[in-house]
Amino acid sequence: MGDRSRLCSVWLGSETGILKGVSLSRKQAFNFCNPAELSRAGEVRQLCWADPAQSELLLGCVDGTVRTFSLEKGAFTGARRCGDPGEGCFSGLELLEGPGGEPGGPGGPPAGPGGEPGLSPGGTLLTCGENGLLRVWRGETETPQAEIRVGTNVCRMRSSPVQTSLVATGGKENGLKVWDLQKPETPVFSAKNLRDDFLDLRRPYWVRDLAFLPGSDKLVTCTGHHQVHVFDPATPQRRPVLEAEFGEFPLTALALPAGGGTVVVGNTRGDLALLDLRKGLVRGALKGLAGGVRALSCHASRPLVASCGLDRFLRVHSLQTREVLHKVYLKSRLNCVLMASRDHPEGEEQAEVTVKEEDEQDEVWDTMETVGDAKRKTTTTTPEEEGGEETERKSKKKRKKDA
Repeated sequence: MGDRSRLCSVWLGSETGILKGVSLSRKQAFNFCNPAELSRAGEVRQLCWADPAQSELLLGCVDGTVRTFSLEKGAFTGARRCGDPGEGCFSGLELLEGPGGEPGGPGGPPAGPGGEPGLSPGGTLLTCGENGLLRVWRGETETPQAEIRVGTNVCRMRSSPVQTSLVATGGKENGLKVWDLQKPETPVFSAKNLRDDFLDLRRPYWVRDLAFLPGSDKLVTCTGHHQVHVFDPATPQRRPVLEAEFGEFPLTALALPAGGGTVVVGNTRGDLALLDLRKGLVRGALKGLAGGVRALSCHASRPLVASCGLDRFLRVHSLQTREVLHKVYLKSRLNCVLMASRDHPEGEEQAEVTVKEEDEQDEVWDTMETVGDAKRKTTTTTPEEEGGEETERKSKKKRKKDA
């Protein structure tokens, strides 16, 4: 199984609890699970890397467990209880890195109770449930190091890639908040509700997904009311510094492409679009989906985006040509997708697949009858039938004469 897992460049979690790996270069998909342990309670809701080398995966399941999968071994190597099913599904799963920071210091993992050292860099696990309980896990302990109440109906939790002590949360009627794990008593930034509409009616707020913009403290969110917002905590303004809309259906997921300046969003109807974050305009649409989008993931250095959802397909689009480069049917409804940062060779393999498909189509058309041939065959009569028709005509003429 380790040989298979090392080939995979895209990973997905399904409603049936199966971890699925896809090798885009070889056009193959693999299931990683124990059939005897499959159940709805093991449904995978969140995926994240367990180390910078991307040699391990962390899976957040509906039953409140976080499972570890080793790509080198091709098997699950551990699991720990990080929640309760009654608290709701995981809305966020993050493993913090502490670049150059001492435990408890700026940029590093938080210190433990009483000032003792916290986790070493790469060892602080963050989990957040839909009930709004954000937990900080330290090492292999069974009890969380800290618990923060971030509000109810949380849809997404993400940490900042620049300053790992900052964590953002948001949900239904639960506006965007940014928390500092070093000072978790109150949020360091709390977004203000949108201005009333032209009828002076309150506008509802529903954050479905969010992300920190690369290299800054700015955040972008997508809402269940087909809106895209950009927030800048460095300014006194607590409302969005940019507002944009896409379509008429709730937005469910977003991802930030390499290079910055744009965001990919998807909605419940299966529409994907690339939006400009400077002007709020739609740069282009990514077509081909047939069901609601549940998760998006962009490649770390190439203009590629992977999407999955209710139609059970993994699709990889090019953000330059906006074409579907890969399309894989995975049999299960998919909840989350994670794309590895290594390169994905698609040129020669895609050309070979296209040629094969054309050859198969030519063979099918060669074996089919043309419309003209079919008509001639249906109107052609045998000699016996012609003789019978001639006899029938003569008998009709005789009856007319007798009459």
